Formats: sequence, structure tokens, C-alpha cells
Amino acid sequence: MPHRRDPDPYLPNHGSADYVVEHYALDLRYRVEPNRLEGTARLGVRAVEACTDLRLDLIGLRVARVEVGGRPAKFAANKRSMRVRLPRPLAPGATATVAITYAGNPRPGRGPWGETGWEELGEGVLVAGQPDGAPTWFPCNDRLGPKSTIDLTLTTDAPYTVVANAPVAKVTRRAGTRTWVFQRTEPLNVYLATVQIGRYDVVPLDVVPRDETPRDEAPRSGAPATSSGARATPLVQVARPAPQAAAVAHDLDRHGALLAVFEELFGPYPFAAYTVVVTPDELEIPLEAHGTAVFGANHLDGSKPEDRLVAHELAHQWFGNSVTAARWSDIWLHEGFACYAEWLWSERSGGPSAAEHAAEHHARLAGLPQDLLLTDPGPDLMFDDRTYKRGALTLHALRTVVGDDRFFGLLHAWTERFRHGTATTSDFRALVAERCGAAAAGALTPWLDARPLPALPA
Repeated sequence: MPHRRDPDPYLPNHGSADYVVEHYALDLRYRVEPNRLEGTARLGVRAVEACTDLRLDLIGLRVARVEVGGRPAKFAANKRSMRVRLPRPLAPGATATVAITYAGNPRPGRGPWGETGWEELGEGVLVAGQPDGAPTWFPCNDRLGPKSTIDLTLTTDAPYTVVANAPVAKVTRRAGTRTWVFQRTEPLNVYLATVQIGRYDVVPLDVVPRDETPRDEAPRSGAPATSSGARATPLVQVARPAPQAAAVAHDLDRHGALLAVFEELFGPYPFAAYTVVVTPDELEIPLEAHGTAVFGANHLDGSKPEDRLVAHELAHQWFGNSVTAARWSDIWLHEGFACYAEWLWSERSGGPSAAEHAAEHHARLAGLPQDLLLTDPGPDLMFDDRTYKRGALTLHALRTVVGDDRFFGLLHAWTERFRHGTATTSDFRALVAERCGAAAAGALTPWLDARPLPALPA
């Protein structure tokens, strides 16, 4: 098994384990019509190993200047990365501030999973960061591991609205432009950083009032809290073009109930805000980011065809965005959990039960090739539907073995213990053993460690 500091074998040419970026401050300017991005990224870095230089990921953008500690620094760059020469070596634990001024016409990166990163729409931009799209719009250490906070300021043409990972702190107008300043994010992995730009109206989504806890137990200690100690209410909103207002409102009319159910089952919503973005363009699949989900016009068109996708993307805020896999081979910790959340929402909202969904998908997977190892599917299969469904089946099997009380207590403990952090399958096994016993942890073995599909427990 690779050590957490080894290069991730799924993205071997991305990221560096020699240092971590604790904070990014991005001050960017973007002109929509020529697709021109320019600005400065200031990185607060901390050395893990002794460093004489820093390798960063940056795809297709030109670096004009680099400063370290406010002084010019030498650098070298190619089309996919750059290396900054430090004026003096950094000892382990030492910190430095690196400022990189850059510009260009951002384009999606192309890899085994198609195009990722900065993508032009008919009018505006979306960022699809998973798994390797962040370097298409800012220099970063593109690696799963210790998370970073981000401050973002973005200036663009006045008719356009900007949505990012955190609530807007301030908007100012000047000479045909608007400058959007966003609050500092909770810690995140850079692939979950996002910018969405379009002719959007941003309006609140109705949510269940939070003055009474919609569950039988008190809020967990990991919940966001107000100064009085009560659980804070997240800002829940939708950004969509005005012509799509009625269709989007119709398709999201149960979103408040969905959020309440997920908070009951998984624990408090982990971020300050949640924004559903609906683009005027059709998209192949929805996209999740920290505090954000992006749907195409075809997903929320007024006919409610994709209720499960709305549930799936919201569930990722707990599973994937707050609790993030420490390596890509553990992607089932994102997709299996989000897929099972679809089944749980179906069960709680009048649709088929999770057991019915499990039986249906187990029968289907049993007829497919038995070549997928859930805990290491490989880069080619990490986003295969079998990874999603087998992950969900694994959770349903565990729920069947331990019972609802212990299972949902386990989910609360998982989202609380690893909130805003990273985790592995080994961490999940250990938590199962701790809370449910060694036999329950052992019941996971055929689901996680073998390729043949096990039978569902009775």
C-alpha cells in the first residue's frame, strides 16, 4: 500500500509531498468575451521536508513574475507545471509566502476522464475540478492531503454573476466591471475549489427552519455554531438564469426537506453555505464542489427527472467535500456514500426503500464483469458506475448487519471525526470496529478486499 506521502498513483504527475499550502489568496480578473484570465495567487506554504525549491501545478497559463517573501524569485515553467527557486532553503516546518502573477486563456485539461477544469459556456464559465482541474485556473499543489483555505477576489464584466465556494462578502462596481469578494472558505482540497460565472440571478432556496432540531437527538459537537452556541443556519441558495426560474423552483421544491433528512442521517451540514448552480447549457453530468453543486439545464428542466442527482450532489458535501479521501483509490468513500444517500432519500420520501434499490443493483452488478476491487479500482474504473453502486451496496450490507441505530450513529461519528479533513478506507474500518465491533468490521472484508460480488446479508 502506498504511503500517504508517496505520489498518488492515480495522478502521479500532480502535486508535491515536500510542502503543503495552508492558504491561497487569489486576486483574479476575467474578461468573458476573450476568455482572458489574469491575476496573482499568494500561497502560504509550510515545508514538510527540507526544500530548496517548490514544484507547483499550472496548466496552460503563462507566469510573469514570482516573489518569495516579497522579493523577486527565479522560476521555470512549462505547459503543465512550474518550479520556484527559494532564496534560502526551508527547513521542515518553516513557512514562506509565494506570490505568482500569471495570465492566459484558460482551457480545460484533457486526461483519462475527459476534460476537467476551466470550461467556457455559451455565456460564462464553469469549473469542473475533479480530479485534476484546479491547475487550469490557478497555481496550486494539486494533491490530496492536508487541506487549504482560500480567499478569492474576482473582477469580471458587470452583467455577470460570480459564484464560488463561500458566501459573498462584498461586491463593488467600477467602470463596467464588478468585483466579487468571497468569505474565506473552510479547509478544502484544491480540486474542490470552483468559480461559476454566468448571467445568473441568485435567490434563496426554502429550507426547513432550524430553531427546532428535526431529529430525536441533540446537535453533534461538530456542528457549525453561532456565538450563542446554537447550530448555525447555512445559507442555501440557487443561481440560475431568469428564464429557468420556474423550472428550477419546481424541481427543487423539496430541497428543504432533503437537507433536513440528510442532517438527521449524517449530522449537521458542514459548511457555511450551499449554492445550487443551474447553467443555461446542457451538461453531461452534474458537478460537485465545496459548498456548491452545478447542474445543466437538462437536469433541472421542470419535469423532476433527476431527483436522485439532486440528492447525490448534496450528499457529497458530507462525503467527499468535508470528509475527503486521502488518496484517489478510496474514491468509494465519496461515490459509494453519495449513491447510498440517493437510496436513503428515496426511502424517506415515498419511493422504493434502500433494500429494494440494493436488491435491484445487486442483481445488475452480478451480471457484469467481476474485475473491480472497490478499494483500488484503478484510474480507468474510479468513476465507473460499479464503483458507485458497489460502494452503496457495501454500506447497505453493513447497515443490515449492525442495524439502523448503530449504522446511522456510525455515519454521524464519521462526518464529525473527519470533518474538514481526509480519511482512508482503513480509517473507516477502524471506526466500524470501534463503534460496532470486530465482527462488523470483518463483514466488510469481502466487499472491500475481493473482486467477486458477495451476497447481500439477509
